Amino acid sequence: MKPLGPIPPGYDADAEGRLLIGGHDVTALIGQAGDTPLFAYDLGMVARRVEQLRAAMPAGLEIHYAIKANPFAPLVAAMARMVDGFDVASDGELARAIDAGMAADRISFAGPAKKARELEAAIRAGATINLESEHEADRALSIGEALGLPPRLAVRINPEFELRGSGMRMGGGAKPFGVDQARVPALVRRIVDAGADYRGLHIFAGSQSLDRDAIIETQANSVALARVIDQETGTRAPLVNLGGGFGVPYFAGDVALDVEVIGAALAEQVGDEASRYAIELGRWLVAEAGVYLARVVDRKESHGKVFLVTDGGLHHQLAASGNFGTVVRRNYPVAVATKFGAEPEEEASVVGCLCTPLDRLADDAMLPRADAGDVIAVFLAGAYGATASPAAFLGHPAPHEITISPESAVILT
Repeated sequence: MKPLGPIPPGYDADAEGRLLIGGHDVTALIGQAGDTPLFAYDLGMVARRVEQLRAAMPAGLEIHYAIKANPFAPLVAAMARMVDGFDVASDGELARAIDAGMAADRISFAGPAKKARELEAAIRAGATINLESEHEADRALSIGEALGLPPRLAVRINPEFELRGSGMRMGGGAKPFGVDQARVPALVRRIVDAGADYRGLHIFAGSQSLDRDAIIETQANSVALARVIDQETGTRAPLVNLGGGFGVPYFAGDVALDVEVIGAALAEQVGDEASRYAIELGRWLVAEAGVYLARVVDRKESHGKVFLVTDGGLHHQLAASGNFGTVVRRNYPVAVATKFGAEPEEEASVVGCLCTPLDRLADDAMLPRADAGDVIAVFLAGAYGATASPAAFLGHPAPHEITISPESAVILT
């Protein structure tokens, strides 16, 4: 038997034992969406997450949402009313951010290979470009001059430090992201002297860390680095984006972050300058609010093992299959959604519909007995799900997606 990850708090069963998402049972959600596989996102849970973060962080600190975590248009539109800015990484995400109602001057555009059309789109819109290199600065300044528009430019730093314990380390050492720390002051002076609208600094050292002390240390290092660069350039950065890195507990033994302690430490670090700083989060804000639902098509046994074969799989939920950056495959939180209140009674593996042994959503997990027609729920599906998975693999259709609005209890597709 292999343990399952912890189901996030806030999920219950109705009187018939069916999983409730945002107060709606899964069979009703599937009926309104039309079919499985289905991603369901509880906007009420997202709102509570944002409120928790605001209460924990120093007053005045900006909260930005990284659209790459989940770009589903209704979710992004709802998020535009909850946070202070968006961070995007393509012209497609830029357009989605603007369509969602976020003011362009509250959007920052990162990414190491921005094309000329993307730089032009950002400059025309008035979004901030997080420069990833000196060459990109030259291109942005040239395009701005041709358009007669001073570009809004920030510098993304590749710091000397990294975020310890992070799932993906984005800073420290040789990296394709950002400008090496030692070269940042010269670049800042150059873009200011060129007449650009200098917007500040972006420091993103890593992601998916559950080490509270490591996050506190990285934030302290980032604040100190921003102050050093201010001194060396003689120019105060209007905004310092400290990145994110906040992880969520996917696997057995993982413990949720204490964001209150992190916020208290950050308040000491920034003092009365909190409004000068932002944190950029994606996964932490939306992951726990999403559930991936797949229907069992077949129940089969092979050499004494039970396999629940579903209409879902890694083409929609690559991360849960263990093929999205994990070295050793471990089980996400998984449950039989149509028997959510039942006790586990058998060991079974949940597999998908693809012709590859990689297509596994749970290995040797203790679950209630499930048969064809039952629904499997994979939790923590609100981030890096549908758009981070190879949807075109083997030609299966895209999954359905819905958001659940707490205000009106209306299902938005």
